[in-house]
Amino acid sequence: MYQRIGKAAYKADLSNTVRLVEYLGNPERKFKSIHVAGTNGKGSSSHMLASILQEAGFKVGLYTSPHLKDFRERIKINGEMISKRAVSNFVKKHKQYFEDNQLSFFEMTVGMAFDYFARKEVDIAVVEVGLGGRLDSTNIVIPEVSVITNIGMDHMRFLGNTLSDIAREKAGIIKHGIPTVIGESLEETRTVFEEVADQNKSALIYAEAVPDSEHDIGLKGAYQEKNKKTVLSTIQVMQDLGWAIMEEHIEKGLKKVVNNTGLQGRWQIIREQPLVICDTAHNREGLIEVMKQLKSEPYDSLHIVLGMVADKEVGHLLTLFPKNAEYYFCSPKIPRALAVNELSKIAKKVGLKGKTYESVQKAYKQSLKRAEKEDLIYVGGSTFVVSEVL
Repeated sequence: MYQRIGKAAYKADLSNTVRLVEYLGNPERKFKSIHVAGTNGKGSSSHMLASILQEAGFKVGLYTSPHLKDFRERIKINGEMISKRAVSNFVKKHKQYFEDNQLSFFEMTVGMAFDYFARKEVDIAVVEVGLGGRLDSTNIVIPEVSVITNIGMDHMRFLGNTLSDIAREKAGIIKHGIPTVIGESLEETRTVFEEVADQNKSALIYAEAVPDSEHDIGLKGAYQEKNKKTVLSTIQVMQDLGWAIMEEHIEKGLKKVVNNTGLQGRWQIIREQPLVICDTAHNREGLIEVMKQLKSEPYDSLHIVLGMVADKEVGHLLTLFPKNAEYYFCSPKIPRALAVNELSKIAKKVGLKGKTYESVQKAYKQSLKRAEKEDLIYVGGSTFVVSEVL
């Protein structure tokens, strides 16, 4: 399981997935799709797109990762998670094949999602890339439109050490003749996108060029404005392709993202007095945006419940966090987690002060005990810390 274990569980090769979908009868050919990659914002963008398509009356599959509380969050139709029975039946039916072919957790899950969407006859599925793009298990779909939200320095051990290397991996989802929406770009990533799009005769649409819109988003956090532009550009492409999506569907879909899709962990307010906000941002670009948002919030004192995974440049990331906060250092319950004493040691070096706790729950409970009504508690640093608090 890559999410839990790290590099040892990552398979950078599509051959297993190609064989799996052939064995399942090529379910990915039985529904239309939108394919979404990017370093940050792909989860929020995927949920916004699904919500708008639902409002337009389509039966919409949504495949995302990782999950926060329940494995079934990864596979939804019109906001409803796949049933427990559907999961267990699929595994039981194909267990022998999985074992014989030594499939990874992610490969099995992609097969399950595509099989489920085909059997339930969805009109369209929004499919989020797990990691990278070119060699990701989801990269067997031929979508209506491909989307790359942005490029940042994350998962370098898999994707490369420069922005142009990472862009090349993400650009692997650009398909022949299929339009591609680019959310944010830099000169060095734009060069890569244009080269790959040119080879594939794929039209490139830059969302940054779209004027700001008045549409309200039901998701908190100023950083969602960038995702909104990406989503609106994608919907424009879908309209040009003949999909019946009206202005009212866009408006309602953006407002009702959480209701329609069940999205969690994006600047999510989980209680008031003290105000508790959690966010799954865990790489440099994501944390820059979230820390900007945190600075704009009113509070008397700031408390931060923080844990991280070991395969990040932790010292580099911790410099982004505010020094005028009380920290509750912890370690999520996964093999990839960074040991809490190690986290505390690195944090001390960059001027962050706080205490260590033996679990996320203990750290969170202590923050609630210490915080006054007008204080703010921020929970984050890792998807898995947020997951345990939720």
